Amino acid sequence: MTPNLKKSPALSLVIPVYRSENSLHDLHKRITTSMKAFEPNFEIIFVEDCGGDNSWDIIQDLASIDNRIFGIRLSRNYGQHNALLCGIRSAKGKIIVTLDDDLQNPPEEIQKLVSKLDEGFDVVYGSPKKQTHGFLRNISSRITKVALQGNMGAKAANDVSAFRAFRTRLRDAFKNYHSPNVSIDVLLTWGTNRFTSVQVNQDERVYGESGYTLRKLITHAVNMMTGFSTLPLKLASVVGFIFSIIGISVLTYVLIRYFVEGSSMPGFTFLASIIAIFSGVQLFALGVFGEYLARMHLRSMDRPTYVVQEDTHQPRQVDLN
Repeated sequence: MTPNLKKSPALSLVIPVYRSENSLHDLHKRITTSMKAFEPNFEIIFVEDCGGDNSWDIIQDLASIDNRIFGIRLSRNYGQHNALLCGIRSAKGKIIVTLDDDLQNPPEEIQKLVSKLDEGFDVVYGSPKKQTHGFLRNISSRITKVALQGNMGAKAANDVSAFRAFRTRLRDAFKNYHSPNVSIDVLLTWGTNRFTSVQVNQDERVYGESGYTLRKLITHAVNMMTGFSTLPLKLASVVGFIFSIIGISVLTYVLIRYFVEGSSMPGFTFLASIIAIFSGVQLFALGVFGEYLARMHLRSMDRPTYVVQEDTHQPRQVDLN
């Protein structure tokens, strides 16, 4: 067992875990090896998101031999960002680094992110030199970045990734946040606008498959657009305005033909198409409004962001002043 740390860790590594029983031992080994020369005073927080495999047993085993590890198990599957928020709130270090559990974010690159913070930034993203995600994951990421552009700028939003380092004090900006819909990147914009990125390697996935199904990708994209942005409302207004102009133009053309030529545009097909267009616009706008009302309804229910089922009960360092 590693010796007990007598002071608070300088660095907290927060790792959401979902069906990663095959990669956890390798991940732990690579972290401890890479951190020896860079920052030996660190902690690892594994948040097991109820994936249904043996990940929790492995986390408990690792915590029993390395007291720098603190494991948290959620009561059910809440999602990656909810698990991250749980780990972030448990972190004791002055700097937090988040990374995936599948070894696609190389622990050897952590030093690049942390060193960049010393240049006056509050959040540093590890931007992959080459994307290794699938098409659907990239589409979802693109939608997420569009939603973030208004808060952090287009350049910073384009480099957003799950591999990030930021100052722990930023969590004070969202300490009272309790909504079930979570986006760590949006929450970080509540505390700072000093974002940047560095290029890092991104390895191919070796173990298992991505937990992002098509349904989860769509849900995440919708949550980003309606939960943290007013862009859909603005889009609905623009679409409604455009089609109103089209309707007025068509009506004007019909009236001109009627009064000038004494005829109109005949045919049920034309009339039905106009009705269908405007009905579709109205339903689209109602759907957007409905999404926002649903967010208000969920918030009024006070549904928890996550519930912790158990943890590894390792001795924790004292809180930072």
